[in-house]
Amino acid sequence: MAVKKIIIIGAAGRDFHNFNVYYRDNADYNVVAFTAAQIPDIAGRKYPAALAGKLYPEGIPIYDEKELEELIKKFDVDACVFSYSDVPYNYVMSLGARVNTAGAAFTMLGHKNTMIKSTKPVISVGAVRTGCGKSQTSRKIAEILMAHGKKVIAIRHPMPYGDLEAQKVQRFATIDDLKKHNCTIEEMEEYEPHIERGNVIYAGVDYEAILRAAENDPDGCDIILWDGGNNDFPFYKTDLMVSVLDPHRPGHELSYYPGEVTLRLADVVVINKIDSADFENILTVRESIERVNPNAIVVDAASTISVEKPEVIKGKRVLVVEDGPTLTHGEMKIGAGIVAAKRFGAAEIIDPREQAVGKLADTYKTYPHIGNLLPAMGYGEEQMRDLAATIDKVDCDAVVIATPIDLERVIKINKPTTRVEYELQEIGHPTMEDVLKDFIK
Repeated sequence: MAVKKIIIIGAAGRDFHNFNVYYRDNADYNVVAFTAAQIPDIAGRKYPAALAGKLYPEGIPIYDEKELEELIKKFDVDACVFSYSDVPYNYVMSLGARVNTAGAAFTMLGHKNTMIKSTKPVISVGAVRTGCGKSQTSRKIAEILMAHGKKVIAIRHPMPYGDLEAQKVQRFATIDDLKKHNCTIEEMEEYEPHIERGNVIYAGVDYEAILRAAENDPDGCDIILWDGGNNDFPFYKTDLMVSVLDPHRPGHELSYYPGEVTLRLADVVVINKIDSADFENILTVRESIERVNPNAIVVDAASTISVEKPEVIKGKRVLVVEDGPTLTHGEMKIGAGIVAAKRFGAAEIIDPREQAVGKLADTYKTYPHIGNLLPAMGYGEEQMRDLAATIDKVDCDAVVIATPIDLERVIKINKPTTRVEYELQEIGHPTMEDVLKDFIK
């Protein structure tokens, strides 16, 4: 049987995992290339030989997704495997049309082929879109389990934006570990809240090696908590699956890949942000749940916000800085920062687009829907410098920081600032406490 030539279409996350668990040591396939999208500056690298295994002594090149048709013809490719997340169905099938037109098959791998079995109980948290509130749900679950005396080890969906070989297995137990591993703002936003609450979090590239390290963590491990990224489904076989839905984007739960998968797999569905969503939109989300997963437990929740220094907002002209991925491929037009600015009496929300410099200016061109928010893009040193320069250029009285990390710890801001924090608050019953008590039993 002829060896099939494969391109894995990805975004530096699910693509590497699919390769590691399905293709790496499989002599029936030859993965000739990865392609990259969504994340800046990923193309042009190589998946290193040290991670690629004995079949790939030279490693595997990573190209820009724009080159896909040329690559299919150049390498005489048999199939392209779609391996990234948080994209609308029409985008996925348009990409499939491009692949088919170039002559190759268009495929996807399911969880049977890609989930790894743990020796510990696994709770997974996913969502139907980026920015639904996965992280605050994960934090809530960790806090409840820790209160019950359980040692929780969190494992985060991959964000390997640096040296892939060095990032094979990463363990974060202290804030200093963020610096040790040269984390980007996007990585810090996910890891820091776990560290602050006292639980260890792992991430990296090789998720079987990561799982085995977490199971044998020096601080002990009772339960693995999978903290999902984008709207991807888990990398691990799961004993309790939680999916978070956002009524600010009604209907997206059934029209984005692979968010609908996380909804259909869920044992528990959290409808978040019902405190700030329209009733009709909440009803739409409830109808979607009833349509595709009527047996799921439904938890109603609010994303409650708190402001460190409300006086910095009241009557002031403010610049609002929000989580980058939530605004970009998450397509959100309103976040906790905007809610806080309006609730605490900002005189004006300043539009930063004309002052954006460097890669931030490019971000606004790529994602024109962002509007008068500033995405905290920080996938590398250059983007961090551009973010600081843009904030410095904007004519405003104060900066409202609604990112999950203390942004002033990583960039210098020469204006008054206040942080906005947000936590999951269940409304009525069942609560996550109710669900987890049953799980622990």
